[in-house]
Amino acid sequence: MWTANRTAPSAFILVGLFSQSRHPALLCVVVSVVFLLAFSGNTVLIAVIRSDIRLHTPMYFFISQLSLMDLAYITVTVPKMLVDQMTGLNTISVSGCGVQMFLYLTLVGAEFFLLAAMSYDRYAAICHPLRYPVLLSRKACLVLALGCWVLGSVDGFMLTPVTMTFPFCKSREIHHFFCEVPAVLKLSCSDTSLYKTLMYLCCVLMLLIPVTVISTSYSLVLLTVHRMKSAEGRKKALATCSSHMTVVLLFYGAAIYTYMLPSSYHTPEKDMVVSVFYTILTPVLNPLIYSLRNSSVTRALKKTFTVRPSFQETMK
Repeated sequence: MWTANRTAPSAFILVGLFSQSRHPALLCVVVSVVFLLAFSGNTVLIAVIRSDIRLHTPMYFFISQLSLMDLAYITVTVPKMLVDQMTGLNTISVSGCGVQMFLYLTLVGAEFFLLAAMSYDRYAAICHPLRYPVLLSRKACLVLALGCWVLGSVDGFMLTPVTMTFPFCKSREIHHFFCEVPAVLKLSCSDTSLYKTLMYLCCVLMLLIPVTVISTSYSLVLLTVHRMKSAEGRKKALATCSSHMTVVLLFYGAAIYTYMLPSSYHTPEKDMVVSVFYTILTPVLNPLIYSLRNSSVTRALKKTFTVRPSFQETMK
C-alpha cells in the first residue's frame, strides 16, 4: 500500500519567509545585508586566524572551524531564498531539496560536536595548563575536527534518505524557506509517527553527548576558576568561557525547539522565525562574540587592517 500510494513530485515549492511579510522587498534587503555581514565576518575571522601566527592555537583553530561551518550553512540556505524572491521562482527540485537537507543536517550536526570539542579545549587549557600542549596537540585538534565533520555527516546520511523516500501525495508547498526535515515530512501522506519518534531519539542522542561534555567541562572549569588566586586569571578565563557559552545557548536552544519539542508547540510561522534565528542571525553573532570580546583577535584585526607606511614614506 505504501508503494502503491507513493507519488514522485518533480519539484517542491518553497513558500518561504517573504510570503509572511507585509514588506517583502524591505525584508529581502535586510536579509541580504545580514547575509553579507555573516559571510564577510566569518571570512575575515578565518583569514585573520590563519594569517596571525599568535592565533595558531587550538582554541582559535576550533573558532575558525566554527566560522567555516557557519559560512557553509548560511550559504546552503540563504542565497537560494534571495534568488527565489528576486526571480519569483520558488521551486526546488527533489534532488536539490535532498542535497540541501543533507548539507544542512551535516553542518548543524557537526556544529553540535564542535561546540563540545571547544568546551573540552577550554577545560584542558584552564584545568590542565601544563598538559595542554599534549592533550590538544596539532594531531589531536585535527582528529577532533575531522570527528565532528564525520559525526555530523552521519546525521545527514541517516535522516535525508529516509525523509526523501516517503510518499508525497499532499501539497507540494513546503512552508519554510529551505528543505528542513520537519517541514518536508508534513507533505507526506503516509504515517510518519514512528519515524518522528526515531528522529526524536536520534536528536536526543546527538544533543545529549555534546551537552554532557559541555556541562562537565564547564563545571570543572568553574571549580578551577573559583580556586584561582589571580584575579586577572579568573577574569580572563571567565571571559573566554562566557563567549563560548553564549554561542552554545543560542545554538542549542534553537535546535531543541526545532527537533525535540512536540508538534503541538510548532506552527509554520514559529518554525521559520526560529530557523531564521539560528540559520541567519547566529552566523552573524558568532564573529562578533569571538572578536569583540577577545583582545587577541581584536589586536590581530587591528594589525591586519592597519595601513602600514610604504618604504619611501619611512625614508623621508
